[in-house]
Amino acid sequence: MTSLNPKHFLLSLPKWILICVLIGILSGSASAFFLVSLEWVTQFRIQHNWIIWLLPFGGFLVGLSYYYWGESVAKGNNLLLEEYENPKKVIPFKMAPLVLLGTLLTHLFGGSAGREGTAVQMGGAIADQFTKFFKLDNSERKILIILGISAGFASVFGTPLAGAIFALEVLYFSKINFKSILLSFLVAYAAYFTVEFWEIKHTHYNIPVVPELSLNNIIFTLIVGILSGFAALLFSRSTHFWSSLFSKKIKYPPLRPVIGGVVLAIAIAGFGFTKFSGLGVPVIMDSFSNPNQWYDFLLKILFTGFTLGAGFKGGEVTPLFFVGATLGSALSTVIPMPIALLAGIGFVAVFSGATHTPIACTIMGMELFGIAPGIFIAIACTIAYFSSGSVGIYKSQIVKGAKYKLYQRLNSNF
Repeated sequence: MTSLNPKHFLLSLPKWILICVLIGILSGSASAFFLVSLEWVTQFRIQHNWIIWLLPFGGFLVGLSYYYWGESVAKGNNLLLEEYENPKKVIPFKMAPLVLLGTLLTHLFGGSAGREGTAVQMGGAIADQFTKFFKLDNSERKILIILGISAGFASVFGTPLAGAIFALEVLYFSKINFKSILLSFLVAYAAYFTVEFWEIKHTHYNIPVVPELSLNNIIFTLIVGILSGFAALLFSRSTHFWSSLFSKKIKYPPLRPVIGGVVLAIAIAGFGFTKFSGLGVPVIMDSFSNPNQWYDFLLKILFTGFTLGAGFKGGEVTPLFFVGATLGSALSTVIPMPIALLAGIGFVAVFSGATHTPIACTIMGMELFGIAPGIFIAIACTIAYFSSGSVGIYKSQIVKGAKYKLYQRLNSNF
């Protein structure tokens, strides 16, 4: 963490407060528009399931738009992480409309994807434009990128504390400026309240029963944490595998989501796997009260990895919620703990393992489910973090610290 000059910080504070408010309003409004649009295309697809057969066409539109106009922003979230670590040039604003359009097309036609990547990329692209307006240097640009990530995450999920911490934690080993901490929270709440102003409703989950913190329940939680880490590892490796395979086998980028769309359309519409298309929020909500099949989380990993690997757009986090919630729900048939608690633990623990952000995920769990299950969530998120391997969903993320040393030692022994 870099040092802070108190006098300079106080003198620049009014400017940064203004920047945070502007980024919060703009990113929050962008997320609000995105959430409304996403709900519309999702409902349209549900009411007109035949449109899934047009996935190859939707894939062609996504692939073509990025091939001709979006090559410089095709890396998505990884571009934000790379620009933070090694600032070179301002992120083009076109990242925002391109990822918005690409994600809506992906969900309209039934691809399996999330939404956080879209909001974070829109937030990052919007925030980085202030580099020009305020003539900021590279060190200040780093703060803007943190603000964009924080605003995007907080606004799309309605979790301002988790959003602020996620932006800091995902970049922690890239040296965080102390000033960024205060500003990350400020922009997260500005974005969150902007979405509230637009009267956008977020999904609510409930864990009605939380058992006592007994030795048996701690052991069961450790088991769920380990399995969640393995699921996160499988999710990350699956996404990277399909992306690498499509890149190697199909040299013309716009053709990748076309071919991927054909396979997905046959699998989803032809074989009745529609529950794995889109975000899968109804399945997530149902998992808190009804046990899922043991293979549901595996199929979501397969469909999401294939969708994103083929070149469709969207985030990974909501599919990670799906994977974790259905895994925890399925485990309720063999682990004697409340099903809603197991689903909630898995919900955030798989996310923790895939993004290397156990603190943000613990906070998010308490924001979504309340304080009562907090200790179980914290244990599972920490264990999932350590058991999920050294490579997460973001290839450009720098992973060091205790986890890095652990896997370095394991690799040297094997």
